[in-house]
Amino acid sequence: MLDFVVFLGAMASIAAVLIVVILRRNATENVEGLLIEQAGRTQAYNDRRTYSPNAVHGTPPGVWERYRP
Repeated sequence: MLDFVVFLGAMASIAAVLIVVILRRNATENVEGLLIEQAGRTQAYNDRRTYSPNAVHGTPPGVWERYRP
């Protein structure tokens, strides 16, 4: 019985720590932070489009490998 109580206590403490960690992560509230996040998302999207295999090699991955001498 004592083992079960210790187990429940450990699980409750882990849950409490996780709740505290998650609640401490606040969303950006000011406009400057939102603009920085939006610019970062836009830059990441553009980088994914610019450096995709199709954009770099002109073909999807795996297609050009068959025709290499």
